[in-house]
Amino acid sequence: MSAKTQNERAWWFVLPVVLLVAFNALVPLMTVVNYSVQESFSQGVWFWSGVDWFEQTLHSERFHAALGRQLLFTTIILLIEVPLGIAIALSMPKTGPWVPVCLVLMALPLLIPWNVVGAMWNIFALPDIGLLGYTVNALGIDYDYTQNALAAWITVIAMDVWHWTSLVVLLAYAGLVSIPDAYYQAAKIDGAGKWAVFRHIQLPKMNRVLTIAILLRFMDSFMIYTEPFVLTGGGPGNSTTFLSIDLVKKALGEFDLGPAAAMSLIYFLITLLVSWLFYTIMTRQEEEG
Repeated sequence: MSAKTQNERAWWFVLPVVLLVAFNALVPLMTVVNYSVQESFSQGVWFWSGVDWFEQTLHSERFHAALGRQLLFTTIILLIEVPLGIAIALSMPKTGPWVPVCLVLMALPLLIPWNVVGAMWNIFALPDIGLLGYTVNALGIDYDYTQNALAAWITVIAMDVWHWTSLVVLLAYAGLVSIPDAYYQAAKIDGAGKWAVFRHIQLPKMNRVLTIAILLRFMDSFMIYTEPFVLTGGGPGNSTTFLSIDLVKKALGEFDLGPAAAMSLIYFLITLLVSWLFYTIMTRQEEEG
């Protein structure tokens, strides 16, 4: 039997897109790198600063506080959205006319632009006129996300859970419907309960899609900007000033380009490193399983 020959000509059709994406990615990155090692003054005067901005950023309490808030937010989001998404996917019908209805309902929040989500929740959670804020205060709970840091955090987390849990649901559901019926029939013959079926059949078969879901939600939540900025503006005080919001404030609000460029590169490297660690650990566990 002769070995199949691979047709490499298809790469010529993809090559222009690859080059265009690479160009659009590398040029801004090189610009940021250039800013991160120089000091700029008026009239286009530049001075070499080396790694001073990186050292300043890494020793900055402001950076540490923003990074801590960012990590805390991402951890809470993953702990809520992944189990909740799996639970909703398990409760959805696998056959029948309600399947497309459920899938469309799950997809609707993902279709709403990020700035619109922030604006919706801004109005929805206002303590005086917002449906959520007015109802919570009417129940005797002192709720004002514009003045109380805890209320602001709860509102931002609730907004993100409402917006992005659907992504985990759809990915988990795709993994569930791909499981052959033979596995369930064998489990039924063995007398396995629901928990045993979930632990030994459904969860292992969802490993790949859950890996994708966790990676996507980590990267999205760790780089979140638009929704909390529109909702709280980083307040009250700096309680919801995540790393992305602080970076934009430094770059555009203070126009401090050197430290902002160094901070953005550190931000990028942290995201890349943690994503790589997530992927390596989860794929290794999958291979061992």
